[in-house]
Amino acid sequence: MPHNGPMQLHLDDVALFTRIAKLGTLSAAARERNVPVSQVTRALTRLEAACGVRLLHRTTHGLSLTDEGDTLLSYGQRLLDTTAELDSELSGKLSGPSGWVRISVSPLMAECVIAPSLAGLYQRWPLLHIDINADDRIADMARDGIDVAIRTGTPASDTLVARQIGEYGRTLYAAPSYLTRCGTPQHPDDLARHHLIANSASPGLNRWSRTGQPDFIVPGHTRADNTALLLSLVVQGVGISRLHDLMAAPWVRSGALVPLLQDHFASPRIPIYAVMLQERHRLPKVRACIDYWAEWVAGMS
Repeated sequence: MPHNGPMQLHLDDVALFTRIAKLGTLSAAARERNVPVSQVTRALTRLEAACGVRLLHRTTHGLSLTDEGDTLLSYGQRLLDTTAELDSELSGKLSGPSGWVRISVSPLMAECVIAPSLAGLYQRWPLLHIDINADDRIADMARDGIDVAIRTGTPASDTLVARQIGEYGRTLYAAPSYLTRCGTPQHPDDLARHHLIANSASPGLNRWSRTGQPDFIVPGHTRADNTALLLSLVVQGVGISRLHDLMAAPWVRSGALVPLLQDHFASPRIPIYAVMLQERHRLPKVRACIDYWAEWVAGMS
C-alpha cells in the first residue's frame, strides 16, 4: 500500500494505534474510547493508508505488530509526547498544570505513598489526572507511555532523568495485641522466643542489620512472599517483622503498630527516585506531581 508525498498523519489515529498495540485488540481499544469497533477499524485503515504499510498482523489468536508497526509505535509515542509537551507548556502558562500523568510504581509504593497523596494533589492542581500502573515489573517507559516511574535504589540508565523525592528505612514492628500476648522484647536475644515473620520473596531482607553486631538471621515462624501481606500479618498480631517505614507510618500513627528495638537494629536509608524520560521531565504537569510527592514523603517521616 504505497503512498505518495509526505505522510499526512492524524494525531488521534496515532494515539489510537498506540492503545491498540498496548491493549492487544481492536475491541479493547474501542471499549476504552466508548466507540464502535468499526470506528477503530476505520482509523487503523486510514493510518495504514497514510503510512503505506501494514502495521498489524491479524490472526485468530489476536493482533501482533509488523516490523513497520513496531517502528511507528516508537516514533508515534515520541510524536504524542512532543505534542503533549507543547500543549502542557502553552496551557500551563494560563491555567496551571493539566492533563494525564501516567506513573509506574510498585504496589507497595502505590498504596502507602501515591494513594493517600492524591486527594491533596488534586486539591492543589484540579486539572491534573493520574493514571497509576502498579506493578513490581520495571516498565519500558517509552513503550508503555510512562511519564514518571517511582523507584527505590539507584536508577541504572543514563538515558533517564532521576530526581530523589525521599528516602526510607526498615524497622521492626509488632501489633499491641501481639505484645500483650507474648511480651515486648527488650534485647535482640529475646527474639529467639518470639514469632518472627520472614520475607520468602527477598531472602536478603531476612538479614536484619544490627548496630555494631553480626546480622540477625531470621528463620521465620511464618513466611510470606508479598510485602502487603507481611504488613497485614503484623497488624493482625501474628508476630514481629521488619517493615518498610513509609508503609508502617500510618499504622504507627493510629496505634496499630509499635516500633521495636530501634537502638539495636541499623536502618540504612534507601533513596526513592522519580525517574523520567529526558523529553518529559520538563513538562509542567510532571514537575507539579514530583514536587508534590517530594513534599508528601518529607511529611511522612
